[in-house]
Amino acid sequence: MKYMLLIYSNPASQEAIAGSVDEVMAEVDALMKELSESGELAGGQALAGPETSRTVRVRDGVPAVTDGPFIEAKEYLAGYLIVECDSVERATEIAARWPDARLCAMEVRPIIDEVPE
Repeated sequence: MKYMLLIYSNPASQEAIAGSVDEVMAEVDALMKELSESGELAGGQALAGPETSRTVRVRDGVPAVTDGPFIEAKEYLAGYLIVECDSVERATEIAARWPDARLCAMEVRPIIDEVPE
């Protein structure tokens, strides 16, 4: 089953790692290598900051595009991983090892076309 692990960040978590970026990235690289070698890594990407995003809303057939995230929020989506593993418990275990789980949050969601009926 495939799961999307949503990586959340916020200004406080970014400030917390500012002095240890190399260590955090080494931790991420080691986990990515492990997941790749085990065949559990199916994909993933980091995302640009929320200040670069656009929000699109269509009301009465008219699109309205605004700069920035949907709502003012302290947390923002910073990236994602797609893992293929045997259970939601394993996906949760992987998410718990990601540095952002300690610094902000990770969200685990089954990919919809993979959800058993």
